[in-house]
Amino acid sequence: MAGDGQNLRPSPAGRARRRSNLLLLFRRACGFFLLAFLLQGLGCGTARQSEPPAARPPAVAPAVPMAPAAVASLLDDLERRTFDFFWETANPETLLVPDRWPTRSFSSVAAIGYAFNAYGIGAERGYVSREAAAERTRRTLRFLVELPQGPEPRGNAGYRGFFYHFLDPETGQRFERVELSTVDTSLLVAGALFSRGYFDRDNPVEREIRDLAERLYRRVEWEWARPNPPAISHGWHPETGFIRSDWRGYNEAMIVYLLALGSPTHPIDPDAWEEWTRPYRLVRFHGQEYLDFAPLFGHQFSHVWVDFRGIRDAVGRRLGFDYFENSRRAALAQRAWAIANPRGWKGLGAESWGVSACDGPADVELTVNGETRRFWTYAGRGVGPDFAIDDGTLTPMAVAGSVAFAPEVVLPTLAALRQQHGEALYGRYGFLDAFNPTFDFVDVPVHHGRVVPGHGWYDTDYLGLDQGPILAMVENYRSDLVWRVMRRNPHLRRGLERAGFTGGWLDAPQR
Repeated sequence: MAGDGQNLRPSPAGRARRRSNLLLLFRRACGFFLLAFLLQGLGCGTARQSEPPAARPPAVAPAVPMAPAAVASLLDDLERRTFDFFWETANPETLLVPDRWPTRSFSSVAAIGYAFNAYGIGAERGYVSREAAAERTRRTLRFLVELPQGPEPRGNAGYRGFFYHFLDPETGQRFERVELSTVDTSLLVAGALFSRGYFDRDNPVEREIRDLAERLYRRVEWEWARPNPPAISHGWHPETGFIRSDWRGYNEAMIVYLLALGSPTHPIDPDAWEEWTRPYRLVRFHGQEYLDFAPLFGHQFSHVWVDFRGIRDAVGRRLGFDYFENSRRAALAQRAWAIANPRGWKGLGAESWGVSACDGPADVELTVNGETRRFWTYAGRGVGPDFAIDDGTLTPMAVAGSVAFAPEVVLPTLAALRQQHGEALYGRYGFLDAFNPTFDFVDVPVHHGRVVPGHGWYDTDYLGLDQGPILAMVENYRSDLVWRVMRRNPHLRRGLERAGFTGGWLDAPQR
């Protein structure tokens, strides 16, 4: 991914193309990275020592507890602002949600999936009426279901039930030459299934929502997207066919396999989950032991819809902890890494952490602390024992998306970020995508955002892939809303059971 860093972006179309390529390259790199370690014999259950035991920091450095009223005030404001992103920035005609704002951009299929969550949360919180949320949901689903699908490279939104990664917000058709994306389609479908469960009243609008969501899900031909069965491919291009990389190993794509396993029309076989888990790596990093994936978004995206608390597959039973606990440990490890701050970045600490895929200031090499350091624009940032794309850039989404896992350290961090950075980082729609206190170079041109002298670089865009996990995971922390709805979904339950999950709410009587 870093190798693409010299490509400048003089236009919105160029920026969009580069971001799409960067995301795809990062996903491919993750697959090759995991495969390489697999070939070296680092299978599931093998722990790697990232530092001597004596040098390891404590698992959780103390955080100052917040008063309940302060927590409520913080989260009330953050949720409302983040909801407004989806409600106010969607295209007024098609209702497709932009990938980013205010920079003009294509629509992100994954962001539309997160928007479905947002509409239910907005109704539940009283930001909009249930009727308005239902009508917005119905219109969006109807538009998506009616979009053309076919193998031709132009004039379609997808093929065989899958959608292209990015869509033209005016027409809903494929944006430029992006891939048909299995993971982004899965995030879209998961959001639709949440709408199917949340809008459960017996009236024409909500009945149509349930019907449309089912149609959207049932037509996805999961078994087709397996050129190398039993694994599922990252995607497909009409010009060149399937992408070489398949989804294997721990990352954000658990939801892909669970939806494919649970499909009532085009299911895949349970051996696909074994293939998915085969390259898992158990690592030790800054006092925590967990399944490795360096960017925090990989520990969050599937968790938006799946309540992994207390349920375990064969791997979880063998390791003795569930995926929820795994995400908690990953967040705590990142915080501990920021406290240790091994590279001496400015501004990192107990209340300033969170490394994940995000924008950055520039593709450039500069001298920091007497050594040459590489900076990037959009990159799949992450840190771990054997992997680091790190230039001192932090994203509040990585923190806020972890609030359900580790609220005792996340909540004080969110409060501190808002207080310390003010409107430079927290604005109309809540937290902007990213910031970098080290990048205080006023004479270096930046590709995103702006440099505030004495404080560093700040993004000026909100990203749909940030806003979705922030809003949903805050609501899951506060009320379990998305998790509660999805626990009742028969397709998700079937997918989990076919993957071998047992225990917890799966074994409890259904309500």
